[in-house]
Amino acid sequence: MSLVEDLITQVPEGEIECVQVGLNWTAVVAIQGGVRKCGLASTLSEPHQRGQPAVPEAGDLTRYTGRELIKRAFVEDKPVLASIGVATLNALLPDPPLDRVEEEPAESLLARYGANRTVALIGHFPFVPHLRDQVGELQVLELRPLHGDLPADTASDVLPQADIVAITSMALINRTLESLLELCAPKALVLVLGPSTPMSPVLFEYGIDILAGAQVIDIEGVLRSVCQGGNFRQVHRAGVKLVAQKREGFEGVIGVE
Repeated sequence: MSLVEDLITQVPEGEIECVQVGLNWTAVVAIQGGVRKCGLASTLSEPHQRGQPAVPEAGDLTRYTGRELIKRAFVEDKPVLASIGVATLNALLPDPPLDRVEEEPAESLLARYGANRTVALIGHFPFVPHLRDQVGELQVLELRPLHGDLPADTASDVLPQADIVAITSMALINRTLESLLELCAPKALVLVLGPSTPMSPVLFEYGIDILAGAQVIDIEGVLRSVCQGGNFRQVHRAGVKLVAQKREGFEGVIGVE
């Protein structure tokens, strides 16, 4: 069973109320037992192709149940559909137990655990320039490298040597997460970060120690920002809380259970 299949199998079912695909973010609202929840995912787009819809059945996606929509999203090789699938997954997942959650952004976590250590970061996040001064060594891998970044295809050389590996949750959307996890050293501290991150304990079974994601606390505000093309800073201000969940037994020391 693949990681995505494992996530789908264990996610609760729900009714889909709304699907919004914005310029930067995708939002899905689901209803479980009369309770509305909103999930986010980064919008992974593709070059426009005349006559080829990026979202087959656009306008009719709410006829699916939550699980059906996630499965539908990962059947075809359509990047935008994958974003919808991950946003749906995040809308259906229950909130993590309060005693396992901290309100701490990913940058703070990486600075705290990465002091005097080698950190490999998959994805060039806005906090990269500031983080470089707070960790022992920072190696950033990016599909479109900026100054100081390494090409993404160097992952097989870089990740096995890193004390800490932080992987963008975009890797779940583009289906590279499992292969990246396989490259991490057994004693490395592994994080998945970004608002697309599913806060699911299933991911801890795949060697991840910390999930640094987001919870939507103002659904209507977030939907307005998403549909008007808001970037994450704008969506965050509209009603998102940054949270981190650690696996049970994690002691905060690399290589220690």
